[in-house]
Amino acid sequence: MILERMPVVTGLPEANFAPFAAKMRGEGLPELVINVFGHYYGLLAEGATGEIPGDEALPVTTLPRYEDLDERYQAAGEAALDKAIMLKLNGGLGTSMGMNGPKALLRVKQGRSFLDIIAHQISALREKYGVRVPLVLMDSFNTHAASVAALLAQADFEQDLPFDFLQHKVPKVWKADLTVVEWPADPTLEWCPPGHGDIYAAMATSGILDELLDAGYEYAFVSNSDNLGATLDPAILGYVVEHELPFLMETALRTSADRKGGHLARRPDGQLILREIAQCPADEIDAFQDIDRYRFFNTNNLWIHLPTLQAVIRERKGVLGLPLIRNEKSVDPTQPDSPSVYQLETAMGSAIAVFEGAQALVAPRSRFLPVKNNTDLLVLLSDAYELTPDYNLVLAADAPPLVRLDDCYYKLIDDARVRFPHGAPSLIDCTALRVTGDVRFGRDVRVRGDVTIEHDGDEPLWIEDGTILSGT
Repeated sequence: MILERMPVVTGLPEANFAPFAAKMRGEGLPELVINVFGHYYGLLAEGATGEIPGDEALPVTTLPRYEDLDERYQAAGEAALDKAIMLKLNGGLGTSMGMNGPKALLRVKQGRSFLDIIAHQISALREKYGVRVPLVLMDSFNTHAASVAALLAQADFEQDLPFDFLQHKVPKVWKADLTVVEWPADPTLEWCPPGHGDIYAAMATSGILDELLDAGYEYAFVSNSDNLGATLDPAILGYVVEHELPFLMETALRTSADRKGGHLARRPDGQLILREIAQCPADEIDAFQDIDRYRFFNTNNLWIHLPTLQAVIRERKGVLGLPLIRNEKSVDPTQPDSPSVYQLETAMGSAIAVFEGAQALVAPRSRFLPVKNNTDLLVLLSDAYELTPDYNLVLAADAPPLVRLDDCYYKLIDDARVRFPHGAPSLIDCTALRVTGDVRFGRDVRVRGDVTIEHDGDEPLWIEDGTILSGT
């Protein structure tokens, strides 16, 4: 059943929106996408900020836990595997890490890339259970060609569906007068991605949703391509099947490292919602970051019942009514003093507020292993994690080490490689590693316990081959 809480805006200022519609049609964007963007532009024009105050985002105290899923869910999930797909968000280029190609092609374990490992995970699942389980990527124009080529190069990795579909782009909006952005110096900067909430419209306009349903697929497990912990778990699928859920969000318990991430909350009427930090009023940031008050964060691992999604899209003419995220940025990110624009975005996890009966589950932290920077990458590359024969990533240490690398020297991937020329040091016995300054690691370096390395010299500090590090 569709919730009626989020009405579509009908009083759209047509005269103001007409240039946006013309610009989008000029780029060949589908009418459904224009309609969706028109909805959010209408909200913006009416003064919407996208903020969700605390009295509309009440804490969630308890949730079902993965550990409590019994054998019946495992059995139900195994029986439904042939109706499930793995859908990966794969539009990222890793620009924050200094990359200029698809992030999913970065080699992270045993010389294999994210995409290599994901394909092998699915192959192992197919072989074990005798099921189809296709892999479908939501690519950007920048990641499409290289990612599909990488999958085509995988030996014996075939399926009855396309490997990907493309996400859309939408115009930026001038903050000053809410008109369409024109930037002749670089016209590509006139456009922005509409957030991963675009997945629902992109599935519809690409035709992939109809293809999936026609081929007998009913469930999609959606996650980020840089999260190798996000495997298609039959027990969670079984929970979705047994409880006939339209939508399930995997959450994890927040720690101090998750204070800025989107958290789960509940509206006064009881409906679960997702609130991102960009949707929090400025005077409530401290409460937003209170991990004891808001205990659960969104891992971006989602389970979607595809027939229900199709029904909602048709009922709402493509406008699901996901909460607006109004992001203010400089039109040219490389020039902070360039004029301000609004980027109108949505988050795919916020669809939890659209479906009556949507639920959330507390999943193990091991299912949330994203690589957002070179610190995350170093831990993944190290022996703190190992790859099993079925290509699952498991923690070899007692707990993942807390690593902090100096952004002045390790933020960009090429700089990090210079400082770790022989790969990651051994972190299996490490609880914490903090590195400040230009430090370069030799071969077979081992880190034990809680280690701090501080160097403020003009020349690099070399850690010799075979060194065992402990203390400061």
